Amino acid sequence: MQNPKKPQNQKRGKNRNSDSSLMTFSGHLEVFRQMLLRTIVVVFVSSFLVFYFKDATFEIILAPCDSDFITYKSLESILSKIGISFLFEKFEVSLITTELSSQFMTHFSTSLYLGLLISSPYILFEIIRFITPALYENEKKISWTLMLSMYFMFLLGMTINYFVIFPFSVRFLGTYSVAAKVHSTITLDSYMDTFTSLSLVMGLIFLLPIISYILAINDIVCYDKISGYRKHAIIVIAIIAAVITPPDVMTLLLVVIPLYMLFELSLWIVKKYHRISMPSEFTSQL
Repeated sequence: MQNPKKPQNQKRGKNRNSDSSLMTFSGHLEVFRQMLLRTIVVVFVSSFLVFYFKDATFEIILAPCDSDFITYKSLESILSKIGISFLFEKFEVSLITTELSSQFMTHFSTSLYLGLLISSPYILFEIIRFITPALYENEKKISWTLMLSMYFMFLLGMTINYFVIFPFSVRFLGTYSVAAKVHSTITLDSYMDTFTSLSLVMGLIFLLPIISYILAINDIVCYDKISGYRKHAIIVIAIIAAVITPPDVMTLLLVVIPLYMLFELSLWIVKKYHRISMPSEFTSQL
């Protein structure tokens, strides 16, 4: 007499941590609470250090206001090496405050923003460590790779803004005058608002290759369709660059070129990874 075949039960929890499958809702809530407390402590300590080292912090932030900034000197050096004699005109943008508490509030908010930025690697680590127990092993590797790649590209966008886009924006807008009788008095709040908004915009724009990868592996976009929109992409990129930069041809080109390179990189990623099979349980979660 033949024994009946036992049903093959493939449990998703087999490749996952057993603790996560047995943990109750209150247990997950407690883990999340501990993670949140650790994150708050790290952000607080980082913000306090930034607040304490005020001189060094604002020396870095306000460096693009002077013609001795590293970007201008480096560009002059590069042009001189290829036989082009070029020197930027000397300038210095002075900032003012119009409210009694303006400098302190700017100091406080800047310390908080930079504290979050400095703590972001730890925050990213805590987030991934919180969600990975519920993932398969291959999902964990992909999740780590995607998160780290997004973090790197975001920082790269902010770095390019600090060394390229923002300095030329400050130089153009801070020294522009419609008449000799009109003098610009730029407030500290205006300077910081422009600095933070441009940094955030450039950081988000540089996430385009990672977003393209996610869309490609989920068959949401394909190379054949989007490659035909190169002319449209150039126009859109030029419009975006014109919005986030001053009306200066040199600055516009410095923004358009890397943005178009990002678009071409995104096209290459879509072409390479489109229709590559990914774990269905992973792609369904993206």
